[in-house]
Amino acid sequence: MSQAVAAERSIAGFSPAALARLIALLLPAALLAGAFGSEYLGGLHPCEMCWWQRYAHLAALFPALLAFTAPADTSRARTLTLLAAFCIAVSGAIGVYHAGVEAKIFEGLTECTATGKGLSTADLLKQISHAPLVRCDEVQFRFLGISMAGWNAILSLGGAALILILSLRGRRA
Repeated sequence: MSQAVAAERSIAGFSPAALARLIALLLPAALLAGAFGSEYLGGLHPCEMCWWQRYAHLAALFPALLAFTAPADTSRARTLTLLAAFCIAVSGAIGVYHAGVEAKIFEGLTECTATGKGLSTADLLKQISHAPLVRCDEVQFRFLGISMAGWNAILSLGGAALILILSLRGRRA
């Protein structure tokens, strides 16, 4: 077996399927850590669409963790890894939409998204007055000219594509 083929089969000591599985776990975990870190340490409060992106990453963690219950090259692990990649891609697609809303390409939310069912008028007023007002169409923070929603879109869609490629490569190996 040539060295090039051996290097392709094992990237940094991982098979392509094992690397895909690892990325499917670490990517949403890292993006969620960044999101919650920016909220609790950086003082940036999430809007409704930010939460939608987080929910998709949280959903990705479950199949990604379950993928580690079987060897990486099995169909069970590959299916769970691809399910996690799908959830990551959903978060990326929401990020594309959210970045479009921020850039005024799309209209975005037009209704109030506050939850106050079962609260008295006084409690509802207290909840509203103490809640930070965060609009989905305003960028709170940019890095290199790209909003957090834009970075989520780039990293999530790129990561999901990489997971898919590695999963398919591992299948042929």
